[in-house]
Amino acid sequence: MNAPSLHHVRTVADAVLYEGYLLYPYRASSHKNQSRWQFGVLGPPSAAPACFGEEPDMAMECLLAPDGSPTAVTVHLRFLQVQVREVQRREADGGHTPVAELTVDGAQVLSWEEAVEQEIVLPALSLTEPADVRRTVPGGEEVEQLTDTDGAPVGRIVRRRLPLDLRIRVGATADDGLLRLSLAVANEHPGTPGSKDEAIRSSPIGAHLILRAHGGAFVSLLEPPEHAVAAAARCRQRRCWPVLAGAEGSADTVLGAPIILYDYPEVAEQSPGALFDSTEIDEILTLRVMTMTEQEKAEARATDPRAREIIERCDAMSAADLQQLHGLLREPHAAAVPGSLPPLNADLRDSEPPGFDTGGAPWWDPASDAAVRPSSDAVVINGVSVSQGSLVRVHPSRRADAQDLFFAGQVARVTAVLSDVDGGTHVALVLVDDPAADMHDWYGRYFYFAPDELEPLPVGTTLENREESPS
Repeated sequence: MNAPSLHHVRTVADAVLYEGYLLYPYRASSHKNQSRWQFGVLGPPSAAPACFGEEPDMAMECLLAPDGSPTAVTVHLRFLQVQVREVQRREADGGHTPVAELTVDGAQVLSWEEAVEQEIVLPALSLTEPADVRRTVPGGEEVEQLTDTDGAPVGRIVRRRLPLDLRIRVGATADDGLLRLSLAVANEHPGTPGSKDEAIRSSPIGAHLILRAHGGAFVSLLEPPEHAVAAAARCRQRRCWPVLAGAEGSADTVLGAPIILYDYPEVAEQSPGALFDSTEIDEILTLRVMTMTEQEKAEARATDPRAREIIERCDAMSAADLQQLHGLLREPHAAAVPGSLPPLNADLRDSEPPGFDTGGAPWWDPASDAAVRPSSDAVVINGVSVSQGSLVRVHPSRRADAQDLFFAGQVARVTAVLSDVDGGTHVALVLVDDPAADMHDWYGRYFYFAPDELEPLPVGTTLENREESPS
């Protein structure tokens, strides 16, 4: 894989790496930020369960189709190493005292847990025999002096990291003409942490794998070709799930992530930068940042350089930038022939489904689409036209949950008939015997059912005589 392609994969992998690093609204005093590091944590094996519950290892299996030449794989193990940032105030006698925060020329400096990116690369491991590799990531301590505008020392920042001891095992076995590649990563920290804080500082965070194949091509486990279905079913995953990564249609790279992704994951092109929340709700988080008080923003800037970047980026956004965050509505049924892949040297933008032409109207506003009229659109059920105001009896059947089953046999009033971009029809309704029905209708809080889960009441049925209609 060339450097630009690897950069493409790293862009997605970084979203995994930093998920949980900063939590909305990005201030050290935020309650959410007192418990971070949700994904890909490999805990120290001797940590007491009472102080830490993260398991010390992860493992994954994937399939590789050899091409006849010597088969090898390059392994990239990436993770964050926790770094304690301790702020110390300089005392009159020249000594230093740890403090939660220090104000230097009007700017806050906070004690905080940062992280340092780490990457272990095992180049071109032959798959003819297993590999068992141990690596130590050194700890460290750095001191940064703090001075005021006159150059007088007022304190310092001390950053400390504990060493990490890791073991990586790689092996391969033949399986139906393919190679079943297995990888395992374990934290082998030798000490016994006495607290949750010490345990997290002895753990890799956001751990994930990038694998690059030499002399073969990876096979999708999500959509395996027919000859690989049985072998794919035999692959086992433990806290790490492999997907194809890179340019769509390529097969030389796999991303093993601590969260389940789809093949060829992408960061939305509309996303202007990381918000440390899977880049799924950029607009909401950006608007929330804009509502923060100046005091909250000052604390966020002092919390972490990445938080400062978020605040400054959001404050600088124009109305046009915000509108871009709405994304793009694409026609999902206008794609190429199912199962076909574009040439590896094709411009993938040319093979994407075309976007809907909204004529400049905002696609997220149903009122802007003259073809959509939820209040008057109708659907025919059992030969009866059902639209807003129609009475129906509910018979939940599609993936019905416990709440849906409570509605079985009850009469509901239709409030709207809606369609989705996949061509499905959904009927919005409120239960007529629900004392809060009018309030739900006013707020637009409806229950949604498919047409085949509804039975229209006979024409002429009213709320007064509905009990006479058969159930």
